[in-house]
Amino acid sequence: MTSRVEWLRATLLATSLAITMTGPVLADSTVLANATPDAFKVTDFLLDNGMEVVVIPDHRAPIVTHMVWYKIGSADEPPGKSGIAHFFEHLMFKATTHHVAGEFDRAISDIGGSNNAFTSYDYTAFHETVAPSALELMMSFEADRMRNLILTDDVIKTERDVILEERRSRIDNNPEAVLDEEVDATLWQNQPYRIPVIGWMQEMEQLNRTDATAFYDKFYRPNNAVLIVAGDVEPDTVRALAEKTYGKVARGPDLPPRIRPVEPEQNTKRTVTLSDARVSVPSFSTQWVVPSYHSGKPGEAEALDLLAEILGGGNRSRLYQALVVQQGIASNAGAYFQGTMLDDTNFTVYGTPRGDAKLADVEAAVDAEVARIAKDGVTPSELEKAKDRYVRSMIFARDKQESMANIYGSTLATGGNVQDVQQWPERIRKVTTDEIKAVAARYLVLDRSTTGYLLPQAKAEN
Repeated sequence: MTSRVEWLRATLLATSLAITMTGPVLADSTVLANATPDAFKVTDFLLDNGMEVVVIPDHRAPIVTHMVWYKIGSADEPPGKSGIAHFFEHLMFKATTHHVAGEFDRAISDIGGSNNAFTSYDYTAFHETVAPSALELMMSFEADRMRNLILTDDVIKTERDVILEERRSRIDNNPEAVLDEEVDATLWQNQPYRIPVIGWMQEMEQLNRTDATAFYDKFYRPNNAVLIVAGDVEPDTVRALAEKTYGKVARGPDLPPRIRPVEPEQNTKRTVTLSDARVSVPSFSTQWVVPSYHSGKPGEAEALDLLAEILGGGNRSRLYQALVVQQGIASNAGAYFQGTMLDDTNFTVYGTPRGDAKLADVEAAVDAEVARIAKDGVTPSELEKAKDRYVRSMIFARDKQESMANIYGSTLATGGNVQDVQQWPERIRKVTTDEIKAVAARYLVLDRSTTGYLLPQAKAEN
């Protein structure tokens, strides 16, 4: 089971709507180039109990990726119960009234498949990759644990110990992760994104069976879930299997809209500094609160996506070329935008010095590039190349079922729909240089930023 930070940064990168493929090009790109419009036609429908189903056919390999996305994440947790969403992700692998603990995992292993799960601020997802012949079995297991978990005090205690140790090993023992938590808690003044997905230790220690049962009964319902099936399948087959399995799960009560505390206007520059003996090379990151695809005005998130790509999206970006290639003062420098969030999100720039260069020099150079775009904008050539890379990334994402399932799942779980994904390349193409300049000037203001510094611990004087 992967943590929010690891999964989001490693898999979704800047945004789920634009997975940047850094590996080799498509193994069989001619298939995509010559494909008919229906070759990758996505089908979307609702079961009678309210569960949404999306089918993404891809017949190039005899495998299928099966994902269930629940519209519940850490930002939806009751006050004082931080970590319950991630905790419950773990509990979903326990025994049900029909299967003993571990039976699901063994069934997948026996057929050579793979499975995992992850928790985010806005959703929790469970996924399996198997042969198409095992799809019905996967649906049967997932539908069963949607409502039939056996939650005892012993089960709760054992798994609570697991998540507490996970926090110690992944967060408390990692200076970068500790700083990330403190930066988030400083960047967000009112929004629940300020609370770590894994939870605060003192609250995690108090999670109990009553908390877990209440969480399960409220949120783990078919009308609060999205099923994504991508791979060597036909929509009619998926529909029949989904009705046979998930369709038998009773609909839960209608949930109220996911309305969260609104972030106040930010008017100060804040800094967070962590010095640690385990740090050998200093680094910094600066973040701003910006709109997401769900919360922004039309075109804003697309412009922010392209701004992140131009400013620091890779070795062709302004930051990399200026700081790493030309000035030689940074070992890395970049930017990213986490666009697929239910509420406002963050835009981040970062850098690490190289050799004898000072962290302050790297930070000043990064700030200068941000200011230059806010003042002068970007060139038409830069923008067109960035658009090309982003539109290609959507095509390349088709080469991996999991990528397509993640794109659709994360979009639908945060208020979007199938059309939003399908029309995204067209919306990206419409972004202008003036729009790039406008979002940079409007949102990337240093006086309204939060900067985190990760520093080596100063040596004590004799």
